[in-house]
Amino acid sequence: MVASVSGDKIIKLWDAATGAVLQTLEDHSDDVTSVASSPDGKVVASGSFDRTVSLWDAATGAVLQTLRGHSHEITSVAFSPDGKVVVSSSNDNTVKLWDVATGAALQTIAHSDWVRSGAFSPGGKVFVLASIEGIVRLWDTETGVALQTL
Repeated sequence: MVASVSGDKIIKLWDAATGAVLQTLEDHSDDVTSVASSPDGKVVASGSFDRTVSLWDAATGAVLQTLRGHSHEITSVAFSPDGKVVVSSSNDNTVKLWDVATGAALQTIAHSDWVRSGAFSPGGKVFVLASIEGIVRLWDTETGVALQTL
């Protein structure tokens, strides 16, 4: 499965082998900026300018959770390697880690400027974020402590 987003508020899930549309996901009220699939492919996360993260059932297209807590646009979403945590980056200068099963906010990491992108390390213990001011920062996902600034 391949997922795509656009400024029309729609996410499409595609069959990578055939190019057929598997699901069309519509729930956001503004541009969708980012999408990620859980490692097992069962859950899709999307981030939007509407300041929400939606978690979707990839098989049915149903919204599982709508995560709220950012005060500005979501710029990226990513899953932890075990699929239990989704992280959202935002123009509100924060990164939020969310429990996929419950939708609970696990942690908020404050940064000095807009966070443009983020990703987990392969082991999931470190989160890397890139900000608009050209800083890359490594964070401990369990403690929220900054480990290194590049």
